[in-house]
Amino acid sequence: MELPDPYLPGAVSLLDSLGKKVIVQLRDGRTLIGILSSIDQFANLVLDETTERIYVDKCYGDIPRGVFLIRGENVVLTGEIDESRKVELKEVDVTEILCMQQEKIEEKKAEFERRAKILAEKGHLIGEQQIRGSELMLEDTY
Repeated sequence: MELPDPYLPGAVSLLDSLGKKVIVQLRDGRTLIGILSSIDQFANLVLDETTERIYVDKCYGDIPRGVFLIRGENVVLTGEIDESRKVELKEVDVTEILCMQQEKIEEKKAEFERRAKILAEKGHLIGEQQIRGSELMLEDTY
C-alpha cells in the first residue's frame, strides 16, 4: 500500500480509511475488526459492524459486538484489512475459542507460578503481583 502524496502522520492519516474495514489492536490485548465510521483528533474511533477476534495458536474466533466506540488512548495499532489476502488461520466456534483461550491463560499462569516457585527457592523474592488474563495473552500474541 503506497502512502498518499502529502503523507500526514498521526490520527489524521486514518481519514483515508473512513468507510473501510480496519483492524484495531487495543492496550488490553483485544483485537477488534469493523468498518471505521468516525475519528477525531485524539484517535477516538467509532467502528460499525464490529467483531472481537480472539486468536489462540493457529485458530481464531469472532464475537459480534456491533457499534463500538474506542477511546484513543486505548488504541495501540490501527490498519486497513486487505480482504483479498488469504487467511491461513482456522476459524472455530466462539465457545471453542473461548475455551482454548481460557486453557492458554491457565497454562501461562501455571508456568508463571512454577517460575516464581523456582526463583523463591533460589532466594529471589517476587512481590505479590496481580496477573490479568489479557497480560498473559499478550506475551504470545504474534
